[in-house]
Amino acid sequence: MEETARQLITRLAATPDSAVRDLPFLHRALTLPLLSAASAALRLSLLPSWLRPRRALPVPVVSVGNLTWGGNGKTPMVDFLARSFHRLGVSPLILTRGYAGGDEPKMLRRRLSDTSAKIGVGANRTAVASSMLQEYGFIHHFQNTCAEKKFSSACKLESGSRIGVAILDDGMQHWSLLRDVEIVMVNGLAPWGNSHFIPRGPMREPLSALGRADIVIIHNADMASEAQLKAIRSTIEENSTTCSVFYSRLAPSHFFEVKQPLQRIPLNVLNDKIVLCVSAIGCPNAFIHTVREIGPLKIDRLDFSDHHFFNGHDLEIIQETVRNLMDQYSKDTIVIVTEKDYDRDPAALRTLDAKVWVLSSSLQIMPHKEQGEDEFMRKVNEIITITGCAKSHAVDRATNC
Repeated sequence: MEETARQLITRLAATPDSAVRDLPFLHRALTLPLLSAASAALRLSLLPSWLRPRRALPVPVVSVGNLTWGGNGKTPMVDFLARSFHRLGVSPLILTRGYAGGDEPKMLRRRLSDTSAKIGVGANRTAVASSMLQEYGFIHHFQNTCAEKKFSSACKLESGSRIGVAILDDGMQHWSLLRDVEIVMVNGLAPWGNSHFIPRGPMREPLSALGRADIVIIHNADMASEAQLKAIRSTIEENSTTCSVFYSRLAPSHFFEVKQPLQRIPLNVLNDKIVLCVSAIGCPNAFIHTVREIGPLKIDRLDFSDHHFFNGHDLEIIQETVRNLMDQYSKDTIVIVTEKDYDRDPAALRTLDAKVWVLSSSLQIMPHKEQGEDEFMRKVNEIITITGCAKSHAVDRATNC
């Protein structure tokens, strides 16, 4: 019942005003008015939020957030940033709330186990950050960048395990921490939904909030048309005249078997297979598109609401669907899930009497008008340098006074 209600709200949140007349009468007469009232209350409650006092950390803070719920690529971007800072020799601290069972921190912990990244989980991210900075120590990068206009190589060599930067996962509406860089992720397939606030729509803030962004990333840009991308950029430019815009995509690299996670299965093994895509994520259409591009013979799908834990009934439905596909095509059927679905509850997926493979993917900044991965990280570092200088000068002024 709970999952049915969540799926209903998700469908209604994707329904534009022009299609409301096509909804069942009960939804038009009762459900939508209730959702609209809740949306109006949320919008009013958010108006003064950005004016609340914020705490500053002694290291640069890079926020990764969005204006709409789910499927915008926040977690892949956090993974990308953590690896990029690690390669620079800067040890990152990821601050995440761990929402709904914590599939994101579980996935990040597994994927970043070979890096210097540290992960702090908790609703009070200021307290989590303070605790971890005290435990591991930290290094003031902005003091070096202010003087040299780049990350100091000496700083990188001497930092060791000390934290050099904090990455605030889902940070745009987390008001308690000051941030040096505000990165906003936008889903190129459904950038603003029906433009209504949660729960009537997917919006968490109005479009004017784009004015706080330093960088906007249009995710799933490889799946959007040129006309779609142009319209999204136009909306961004109307609301933010100074931010930089980049494009990103999720690039699949390999599969692994749920019972053998260290095994790497090449993508082309899927070419003549029957596939059942099972997911509980924010943008399942992007997942289906990626699997289809790999080239299986046939794709079927089962979609659940974002962050849903597969229960016994769900597993029975998956098992029955696999049996039906095998009977229909007289071929083995492979269940494909995302990494978030795997990390949410790998034990449940291992109980299935079927081959269950996990699609492993990484975010890539797509080259566009000389805007690629190097330019993206250069822009992030440039903004950190500028805000670091401002912090340093503010400290100097306070000390002189």
